[in-house]
Amino acid sequence: MNRDEIKTLLPHREPMLLLDEMDTDGKDARGQYTIRGDEWFLQGHFPGNPVVPGVVLCEMMGQTCAILIGDQLKGKTPLFTGMNKVKFRRSAKPGDTLTLVACITRHNGPFFFTQGQAFIDGQLIAQGDFSFALVPNADAVAP
Repeated sequence: MNRDEIKTLLPHREPMLLLDEMDTDGKDARGQYTIRGDEWFLQGHFPGNPVVPGVVLCEMMGQTCAILIGDQLKGKTPLFTGMNKVKFRRSAKPGDTLTLVACITRHNGPFFFTQGQAFIDGQLIAQGDFSFALVPNADAVAP
């Protein structure tokens, strides 16, 4: 899937759509994102030594996990309900291409429990367990 195809599933849009490509067999998802260096989240983090913030890496892994929810996402917004066992092993910097891998470990009604990993050149740089609630779009909008 390219960015336009990803947008048919995810409600995220620029600048928060953090996937360039995606492939899934329905059980696992594999995405890619290349850090260009001009992203909003690198401004000031850190001057002269830009590093992707850990929370942004979590969002990238989360978006990869959400792709696996597939058609159930239509009309709904996947909202994080938890992040557990999150570990960062190496920084991601401009020029790096992240490979993001995800799977759903269990599902209970509108709640999905997933695992995500981020790699650079085959080296694990971040991982975590993520949970989501699927909320109808009308209920996800702030008053």
